[in-house]
Amino acid sequence: MKEQLEAIRAGALAAIGAAGNTGELEALRVQYLGKKGELTAVLKQMGKLSAEERPVMGQLANAVRADVESAIEQQSAVLAEKALEERLEAEALDITVPGKAHKLGHKHPMYTALDEIKEIFISMGFTVLDGPEVELATYNFDKLNAGEGHPSRDWSDTFYFDEDSRVMLRSQTSPMQVRAMETMELPIRIIAPGRVYRKDEVDATHSPLVHQVEGMVIDKGVTMADLKGTLNTVVEMLYGKGTKTRFRPHHFPFTEPSCEMDVQCHKCGGVGCPTCKGEGWIELLGAGMIHPKVLKMSGIDPEVYSGWAFGIGLERTAMRRFKIADLRLIFENDVRFLEQF
Repeated sequence: MKEQLEAIRAGALAAIGAAGNTGELEALRVQYLGKKGELTAVLKQMGKLSAEERPVMGQLANAVRADVESAIEQQSAVLAEKALEERLEAEALDITVPGKAHKLGHKHPMYTALDEIKEIFISMGFTVLDGPEVELATYNFDKLNAGEGHPSRDWSDTFYFDEDSRVMLRSQTSPMQVRAMETMELPIRIIAPGRVYRKDEVDATHSPLVHQVEGMVIDKGVTMADLKGTLNTVVEMLYGKGTKTRFRPHHFPFTEPSCEMDVQCHKCGGVGCPTCKGEGWIELLGAGMIHPKVLKMSGIDPEVYSGWAFGIGLERTAMRRFKIADLRLIFENDVRFLEQF
């Protein structure tokens, strides 16, 4: 048995020292020290020895086991160090190779225009409001003086959720004006930017999803002159001093009198082109003095207070601001287009 134990020690130490990876080392541990290993097999023969031989052979077996375990531990450390060196060599950086530049993103041109509009109105004392995109007909139409039968309430124009036409994707951010009148103290100066939804066919100036910035002022002694002066100032701050505008009579149920404000086409300078559909002007916003019925429905006395309101198409504002010829470019997210801004 002594010869067997010595042979196991010699064979195990030689094999462990030659192990090239942790897998081979684990296999050798099982081979020599496992439940069915060579050392265990020899130890099972201890019962055949005499009482005098057992302590001697037991001591030798423990010494062999200790030597094998120590060799495994030492080789494991060697292999771990070797693996670390190989990993460091594989992952080493060649600092002489030029680095790769990472492109940084930037703000979308439409949101650049929105932030500029916000900044302008905030500087004038306006508060920015946000509201739900899924809206009730009460706020989207009824309290804006757009009664049953008004063309804007047709299923061909509005995205409804129910058969009773009472819940829809908002077609304007004007409902926030009603909510402001119901909850805020007078005087009121607010703007309400956000997404709105209408069943428009996609073309150079229309989309079923667009962004609006609507605003409202209510106070004592507010007139149409305040409306025109404010909007002309805003447009000049956006597009530059001397920007040409025009106000045309129009009709909105929310306002009376009502108007539309156009800016001269940035593409053709007023001559006429596909962007402005040959008119030389691009409609920018609708506006007017708040209808007395609307004030009254929200609990405001039209004999004491008056106000004006407007709604700006944000995409068209960005088109004029950055001289973009086609609204669809704003939504297509073509990096080749967006990285110009």
